Amino acid sequence: MERRNWLAGPHLTIADLVAAAQISAIDYLGDVPWDEHGAAKDWYARMKSRPSFRPLLADTLPGAPPPPHYADLDF
Repeated sequence: MERRNWLAGPHLTIADLVAAAQISAIDYLGDVPWDEHGAAKDWYARMKSRPSFRPLLADTLPGAPPPPHYADLDF
């Protein structure tokens, strides 16, 4: 992540989509130490900003709200 914008090279690939979906689940629980991983945070912010990814950020689990930064595109 420190040498390129996307996981598998210079372009968005299915690797980014799959990884972002998994990280989104972990982030929903508030278990990602974003302050320790700046390059990953920048990548994930790019993923969250994609129009196709935004609806995922609106999903919620009854009784388990996400952390305040979860749906913030520029967290």
